[in-house]
Amino acid sequence: MYTIIDIETTGNGIKGNKITEISIFKFDGTQIVEEFTSLVNPQCPIPYFITGLTGIDDQMVQNAPTFPEIAEKVMALTQDCIFVAHAVNFDYGVIKEEFRQIGMDFTRKKLCTVRLSRKLIPGLRSYSLGKLCSAVQIPLTDRHRARGDAHATTLLFQKLLNTPNAEPVFQKFLNARSQEATLPPHLPKSVFNRIPAQPGIYYFKNQNGEIIYVGKAINLKKRVLGHFYDKSAKEIQLCSETADIDFKLSGSELVALLMESAEIKRLFPVYNRAQKRTVRQYAIFQYEDRNGITHLAYNTLKGVPNPIKIFYNQTDCRAYLHEMCKNFALCPKYCHLQQTQAACSHHEITSCEGICRGEESIDDYNQKVENAIRETRSLESEIRVIKEKGRNPEESAVVLIAEGVYKGYGFIDQETEVSSLEDIEAHIIPQKHTLETQRIVEALLPKLESFVL
Repeated sequence: MYTIIDIETTGNGIKGNKITEISIFKFDGTQIVEEFTSLVNPQCPIPYFITGLTGIDDQMVQNAPTFPEIAEKVMALTQDCIFVAHAVNFDYGVIKEEFRQIGMDFTRKKLCTVRLSRKLIPGLRSYSLGKLCSAVQIPLTDRHRARGDAHATTLLFQKLLNTPNAEPVFQKFLNARSQEATLPPHLPKSVFNRIPAQPGIYYFKNQNGEIIYVGKAINLKKRVLGHFYDKSAKEIQLCSETADIDFKLSGSELVALLMESAEIKRLFPVYNRAQKRTVRQYAIFQYEDRNGITHLAYNTLKGVPNPIKIFYNQTDCRAYLHEMCKNFALCPKYCHLQQTQAACSHHEITSCEGICRGEESIDDYNQKVENAIRETRSLESEIRVIKEKGRNPEESAVVLIAEGVYKGYGFIDQETEVSSLEDIEAHIIPQKHTLETQRIVEALLPKLESFVL
């Protein structure tokens, strides 16, 4: 027994999405045996654009029952039935959430008429309900109202049931271990099947071939599948628009992170929010006071004329200055780690040799500051190569850092001899140095194999 269901909602994401109309057709595979259709009071305002789409406004639902008042009817009508809908995960998710909010569990087997149609009626340009019904000559009246859409879906479902070789397809889709009910309605299973369980980046594309999301993963197949299981409003919307997935292998997590960052900056996909924002940079700088003492301090990058070292957040900037002060026996007061008019009395840094108390000469102190700056800049001037696993056993991945700036990544055959910077650069795919790439490299560099040229 099947229940073919359609709902209209307020359109505020799954957890804020309230039902405004529901229609259920109980179908035995041959004929409709019972019907339930009702407006539903969502107990919240219906947005104007939703009213424009469905025609349902606040006045229409004012005296309609709330979902708790029809919950028992919905529960009983769908009991021991397979839940069928066009793009089933949406309708099922909203109804399940409505039940959850009143303390009731709702679990049913599911079938999606979009995915069934793609399998049993292949080759159509669109599988939206309106265009699909037009293509297979199913009457569809009262579009974007629950009863009209549910009745058309019932006729479509009956046609699918009667399609030659339908039985094994239905059995496969109902198999508890099958991923068919999990995959987005417009995504062919063959596309998902070709995604490897390897590190890399992936691209979600809509039906127009536009890239709407870029992600990275150590295991591409597992990460992509995770999107389909995620029931947050953003993920459900993303998956509902996904019709194709492409990918590129990276060989390692580091290269995947760098590839992802570059693609987000290049493409600005609509569902990628991270890495689009402008991040404030900070920098360490030096200046000389009226007494001739060299100070180390930090400020936003815009306010620093000749930065010694740049950071993407204030915490890291201050922490680095803290280490410089400790390692070179500098004064916390003159490193602006302690605000005081008197001598320094830092709770942790006790290596000050007395410049703030007049016990150390200005020349000696300034020389220590110069040594600290020189070492910092010498580390920044290194040409460092990070070596990582390649996309296959025959190659290695390399990441080039020159003078503290990320230059790019590349892949080198294991048998290729590399002995100079020119050898490395010949295989490097040039990339832009950004705050995100700096953060990625600095976070992972201490954990990775690297060498200095």
